[in-house]
Amino acid sequence: MKRKTWEKRIRDSCEKAGTYRPFFDATIAALAEILERRDEVEKFYQESGAQPLVEYTNKAGATNYIKNPALVVWDDLNKNALAYWRDLGLTPAGLKRIDQNALKKKKANSLAEALKDLGG
Repeated sequence: MKRKTWEKRIRDSCEKAGTYRPFFDATIAALAEILERRDEVEKFYQESGAQPLVEYTNKAGATNYIKNPALVVWDDLNKNALAYWRDLGLTPAGLKRIDQNALKKKKANSLAEALKDLGG
């Protein structure tokens, strides 16, 4: 997916979560760029056979299996993106950190409850 599409989706998600602020636009743009790169790496990984392990020959001439470098880069980009998602309040922990009251149930005022029960 392209960066601009990611930006729109992220901004929409922030608005739905109630965490969007105009000063987050730079953070949203950075996250969109990371996600665009992650998508490119995933496409490369899929097109190159989607092998999680590849053969690698070291300087001494020994051949070993290593984790596919494309998979390593994809994982790093995904971890970076997760940090941004969290900072934007788009994970449960991130939302809680931005707005401590967002996940708490509102306690009822006992006087208001009593008046409500009386027919008000």
